[in-house]
Amino acid sequence: MGQQENEQLNRITITGAALSRATIAIAELGIADLIHAGQPQLVEDLAKTSKTHEPTLYRVLRFLASHGIFQECENRRFDHTPLSEALRTDTPGSFRAGAQMFHRLWAGWDGMEHSLRTGEPGFNKTFGAPVFDYIQTHPELGPIFDAGMTSFNCYETDAMLEAYDFAGISVLADIGGGNGSLISAVLTRYPSMKGILFDLGHVIGRAKERLKAAGLDGRCMTMEGSFFQSIPAGADTYLFRHIIHDWTDSQCKQILDNCRKVIPDNGKLLVADCVVPAASGPCASKDMDMVMLIFPGGQERTEAQFRSLLKASGFELNSITPTATAICVVEARPA
Repeated sequence: MGQQENEQLNRITITGAALSRATIAIAELGIADLIHAGQPQLVEDLAKTSKTHEPTLYRVLRFLASHGIFQECENRRFDHTPLSEALRTDTPGSFRAGAQMFHRLWAGWDGMEHSLRTGEPGFNKTFGAPVFDYIQTHPELGPIFDAGMTSFNCYETDAMLEAYDFAGISVLADIGGGNGSLISAVLTRYPSMKGILFDLGHVIGRAKERLKAAGLDGRCMTMEGSFFQSIPAGADTYLFRHIIHDWTDSQCKQILDNCRKVIPDNGKLLVADCVVPAASGPCASKDMDMVMLIFPGGQERTEAQFRSLLKASGFELNSITPTATAICVVEARPA
């Protein structure tokens, strides 16, 4: 093995971890909020305001700047780049909440070897509980998780609405819809549509305020429950965004079987997830598959895997609509 290979592995094994940890720590501390684009700030002032150790803050910001996160200017001043500006709390589509979420859950990656040996989620080994159970038993994480997932998914929503035509749907049920950001966007775009938001009780409690603030509480019913036990009837289209990829095939069959019991014969099932391409090479869906492996224990699937999974619960894959993001809208119909 030559120097080039060693240097590349060094960047992967050491620099990659350091870059991730530095980014989420800086996001947690709110450093990006202290800088306005075009107004470079002295690291001394940044350290005083953030109550951090100035020499260390400088080294971390210098490191991040070398990777395009912040820009180092003369006299130990730092300005924004597009990447660092996305860590500001007030930036539209801010990524700060997502970084803060992983700041708290990052140790789940320590379970990678456990996953390789057992096939189980590494998170469970590190934290002693499945990720969603852990969040439920730590109420302070709920709002952070909601905000984090919104920061991950907010840009996907517009892409979905541009790529997939929701016209003609009378009642859309967003199953496992979290804080209601997706159903709110769809109902706003399609004013004649009604909605059902279904999730666990502690999640629905947080979602009701969002729907009310958006003026949609009269058009969107909220219902509490577990999709492993039952799914509410009353919709002609059932939407699962980033739900199916959280679970194993057997768990997905439970969910989809429950959906098949209530979906009308002319209804539609929509699964918004990554679809892993058959070709080799890097892609975002394969990156996300590692997150699914370690945290909830699910997986991103290929078209063939989706087709097989859907067939097992009485659905037929009808179409796959790509979006401008990594996710696709997989449409299925009752077989």
